[in-house]
Amino acid sequence: MPNIKSAKKRLRQNIARRLHNRSAKSELRTLCRKVREAVEAGNTEEAEAEFRLATKKLDRAGDQRVIHPNAAARVKSRLSARIKALKQGKAPASNPATG
Repeated sequence: MPNIKSAKKRLRQNIARRLHNRSAKSELRTLCRKVREAVEAGNTEEAEAEFRLATKKLDRAGDQRVIHPNAAARVKSRLSARIKALKQGKAPASNPATG
């Protein structure tokens, strides 16, 4: 436990930020999962709608440094590639790293 006043405040701030970041990351994972599920179900329209929401949240999270901006761009690129493959009638490449 911190003893100095400024360290106590820093601890409070860190706890609040951690809770905020955890909820934001959880929401991002949920949105990305919805896009992947729509692609796997073959539903192009739903996948694109979910992708628009996910893109908006990913950009915001990257801007606020909840996640690294390059990580946000990477996830958007991979989701976009899956939707593009679905539109072209190809089976989406299943990468174990992306789920």
